[in-house]
Amino acid sequence: MFFSDPVSILLLVLLCLFLIKISNVSKPTSNHNAPPGPTPLPIIGNLHMLNLKRPYKTFQELAKKYGSVFSFQIGSQKMVVLCGYETVKDALVNHAEEFSERPHVPIFDDITKGYGIAFSHGDNWKTMRRFTLSTLRDYGMGRKITEEKISEECEHLMKKMKSFGGKPFENTMIINAAVANIIVSIVLGHRINYGDAVFQRLMSLINENVRLGGSPMVTLYNSFHSVMRWLPGNHKTIKKNVTELCRFIVETFTKYKEQLDINDQRNLVDTFLAKQQEEKSESAAYFHNENLTVLILNLFVAGMETTSSTLRWGLLLMMKYPEIQKNVQNEIEKVIGSAVPQTEHRREMPYTDAVIHEIQRFGNIVPMNLPHATTQDVTFRGYFMPKGTFVMPLLASVLRDKSHFEKPDEFYPQHFLDSNGCFMKNEAFLPFSAGKRSCAGENLAKMELFLFFTTLLQNFTFQAPPGAELDLTPVPGIATPPVPYYMCAVPRTR
Repeated sequence: MFFSDPVSILLLVLLCLFLIKISNVSKPTSNHNAPPGPTPLPIIGNLHMLNLKRPYKTFQELAKKYGSVFSFQIGSQKMVVLCGYETVKDALVNHAEEFSERPHVPIFDDITKGYGIAFSHGDNWKTMRRFTLSTLRDYGMGRKITEEKISEECEHLMKKMKSFGGKPFENTMIINAAVANIIVSIVLGHRINYGDAVFQRLMSLINENVRLGGSPMVTLYNSFHSVMRWLPGNHKTIKKNVTELCRFIVETFTKYKEQLDINDQRNLVDTFLAKQQEEKSESAAYFHNENLTVLILNLFVAGMETTSSTLRWGLLLMMKYPEIQKNVQNEIEKVIGSAVPQTEHRREMPYTDAVIHEIQRFGNIVPMNLPHATTQDVTFRGYFMPKGTFVMPLLASVLRDKSHFEKPDEFYPQHFLDSNGCFMKNEAFLPFSAGKRSCAGENLAKMELFLFFTTLLQNFTFQAPPGAELDLTPVPGIATPPVPYYMCAVPRTR
């Protein structure tokens, strides 16, 4: 796959000419036991082969030639790509410890400095993940108290949708706000009105960064960091946006610190600040303001972007396939009626459960996964990978694995239904990844998806505006939401 973007071609040519002047190309270290892969060119590696907007498509094609474990090089960065359910699961679950690190990726190093949970390393990561999981549970993640918060937020979202009177509207910001409010209430202890200007600004910054993070310019920045850091581009915008986000976060928890009552901790920020005051070496080493700032940023991004994108995929697919929407509504009427949806209803709703699973699978929200790195030298599936190897366990190849999904490229809820219409688990369903670096908010996301989706379809029928064509092409980025679209939320009479 060659470049199709003229700007990318020009940039690459100029970059290569410059690099050839300043670089000494040395022969790569021979490793007879390394995974196979395409031969890299000097300076650019295999960059000329890469679909820069949708790199996972290039990797899926290469897997057909080189197998489920292969090497690829972008600039001087060598990586190992893992494709297919069996291979990805083998690495992340059966060799969980060996594949539990994060590599050093310039754009993520720039904006997180190794702090927080998503891109941190070693003991810092272990401490922050343990704290996050424990504290999220303490504040109700996966329990009735969180269910009540989601149901309350559903009411706010429905009120907003009803205000459009069945006329077309674009749903990105209000669905982002509804989902974001759940993690906001856990982290900060309160929800924020959708129309709040600061709230809208923060959500737009997060949306922009997720989109730009997977852009061709940022791929080039990560590959040729020493040169690209001096040039203008998306990497500069991302860093500027993160600076603004972090300024808001610091101002917020500074106010919380002034009001802190250790005996009356109200939210995750209070609990973190209370840990700072403990006279323990761990508190000084890990529970400092820099870790708190990046941790909150990680939770905001993860807690909003993936779940809201999945819901937006769900509503788009219900408009695209109105007969599936009607089947879901029929099951809602049969099981829930006019009552408020609750998570316990899920076990009695196999069809709806299958549809939600298929939305997550088809939506393929994080197709590249987040990169992993080996914690030690490891021989995996016959190939040697030294400590620190950059590893890409490709989630797109898992969720579209032909050996586990009958129609991998179609929206087909029967992937999760048996011949009797009962819900059927599929082992290749790994939208939250797996192993030690799997999504810390998985249980929260599952609850949110079920309650938001069933409440919305209980109260509305979603239709495309007259004459509109529904596009199922995802937006390129780290996460892949649907292209922004307009919809009509027609209130249902019950």
